[in-house]
This record gives sequence, structure tokens and C-alpha cells, in this order.
Amino acid sequence: MQLGESARPFSLSGVDGKTYGLEEFAGKPVLAVIFSCNHCPYVQAYEDRLIRIQRDYGNRGVQLVAINSNDDVHYPEDNLEHMIARAKDRGFNFPYLRDGSQQVARAYGATHTPQLFVFDQDRRLRYTGKIDDNWQRPEAVTRRYLRDALDALLAQRAPAEPITHAIGCTIKWAT
Repeated sequence: MQLGESARPFSLSGVDGKTYGLEEFAGKPVLAVIFSCNHCPYVQAYEDRLIRIQRDYGNRGVQLVAINSNDDVHYPEDNLEHMIARAKDRGFNFPYLRDGSQQVARAYGATHTPQLFVFDQDRRLRYTGKIDDNWQRPEAVTRRYLRDALDALLAQRAPAEPITHAIGCTIKWAT
């Protein structure tokens, strides 16, 4: 996806048994779609930060949504059953959705986990990339890309750095 493009529609099952699409978040001024999974050490390192971001920004109208598009045949730890257990164990405070067909990941052009696509109220892409500049050591973070983008969008400004390079595990495509 390119900056300014519209969010791609989806209809995906969540770990809570509900089906989610863009319309469920229509009242939110900012929507962050995060391609994620269970097994990637980069994702695991960021889980607590994502929970804190949803807690810190949720009352301001920001909604995070994690989508797991990984092949669950060769990576069974990424199947829905394991997703349900992980979300419960980690206390996810945002929807965690299964993209078993991998069509949503392809539509967004996602390549890594975690990889972010942040949309404004009109669901136009305004930020894409990574969460911050240090996946291994949260205490050493100096650049908070996602928080900076959220702050800018909530103030109805364009993010100062709208594109960063997502790092992490590659999405595991079905063969």
C-alpha cells in the first residue's frame, strides 16, 4: 500500500469468536492494523508495548487491530487455537484476527511481522512501518514511530516520518 490509499476491507474471525471488518471501527479517528503472529520473537518483544499503546491511546479514539496471516500448516503455533491461548495469556486489549486465506496480508502488501499500517478517520494510510527503534530493549528506545504517528493524527497533522522500514520475521506464506 502507498501513503494516502484507502484501507482494504476485510472480514476476519477474532480470538473472541466475533467477526471484524473496517465497519466495526468506524467511530475511531485512528486505526492501526498490525500484521502479527504468535511465534516471531520480534512480535513477542513488542506485545507489552502494543498493550500499553492501546491502553494509553484507546480513550483518545485509537484502535489497534492485530492480524495473523501466517501459514498455520507449517507453523501450527500460529493457528487460531494457539492465537486464542496467546491473547488470553498475554492479556491482549485489542482484537487479534486470523487471516487464514492470507488475502488480507496480500491486499495490504504486508511482508513482515510486526508491520504497521496506520489510517486516519477517512481510512487513508498515513503511516507504515515499525513500532519504534529498538525491538530488543524497550528501555533503550529513542524513536517512538507509532506513538509519534498516533499523536500527529490525533492532532490532525501528518506524521513527520510517515514511512519506516518494518523489521521482524517474514510472513509465512502457504505453499
